Amino acid sequence: MHRDLKRPLVGKTAIVTGAGRGLGRAEALELGRLGAAVVVNDYGQGGRDGSGEASSGPAEEVAEEIRAAGGRATAHVGDVADFDTARALVRLAVDTYGALDILVNNAGILRDRMVFSMTEDEWDSVIRVHLKGHFSTTRFAAAHWRERSKAAGGGPVHGRIVNTSSEAFLAGSPGQPNYAAAKGGIVGLTLSTAGALAKYGVTANVICPRARTRMTEDVFPDADLAEDRPDPLSPQHVAPLVGYLASPQATAVNGQVFVVHGGMVAIVERPRVAAKLDAVGDVFGFGELDGLLTPYFDERRGEGFAALEVLSLKRG
Repeated sequence: MHRDLKRPLVGKTAIVTGAGRGLGRAEALELGRLGAAVVVNDYGQGGRDGSGEASSGPAEEVAEEIRAAGGRATAHVGDVADFDTARALVRLAVDTYGALDILVNNAGILRDRMVFSMTEDEWDSVIRVHLKGHFSTTRFAAAHWRERSKAAGGGPVHGRIVNTSSEAFLAGSPGQPNYAAAKGGIVGLTLSTAGALAKYGVTANVICPRARTRMTEDVFPDADLAEDRPDPLSPQHVAPLVGYLASPQATAVNGQVFVVHGGMVAIVERPRVAAKLDAVGDVFGFGELDGLLTPYFDERRGEGFAALEVLSLKRG
């Protein structure tokens, strides 16, 4: 395989959703820098809670940045959780650039509330934009790649999906039951997709980024950094991993979950059985379960909500 490490995505076409600001913007610019033609999707609403009127401004500004740097880009305004919009987005990429090769799902909103106070609309809207939005674009991209593979006699095609989850799906994020549930669902969707599309040469992976954006301004407020010190939570630290996962070099990377921020990439291991308990007879009784489970969890009290610790992968 020819390994072009400077512009590995020349000849490829990418869609990046939610790309008008923050992480999506950084990812779109990175894919353009690596040679891909980019369809920049954003609904352009003013509020991170999904409020405000749709606007073409954010998507068009990012597309213009890519074009100004010598790349190719097209802006698209629309709600990716709408099935017809998602279908049209994939069709726009194919009609404009001849094919779709890369899908980066990033669009999302926040409507935080404790579980005992959350309204039905606050739940539904966040699940819709994050989880259904990821599914809608994936559904039509997957159909495109399946048809391309069939047209090629069943051979593999270059298809890459990079979905955006969060460590909230692992830690629970107490004030975000809707967001945590949506992000957990995105992991499940991605792993299912990875298994379903592998035979077509398509990979699907998940990133859990930590980045200072409009979405995380309450979690990661502006840092007081020295002028010569880079911000470890800049979206610029996340975009290179997305570029790599979108590339031909990442052919063997499929169904993986990554945590990424500030010069660090961690691979999240699949869940493993922590302990196995066997009944003395054929069926557990209440007293037997109490004698086994109560002391087990008493010794580990609080571990389920401990802060996440990840291993760093660094050069050297």
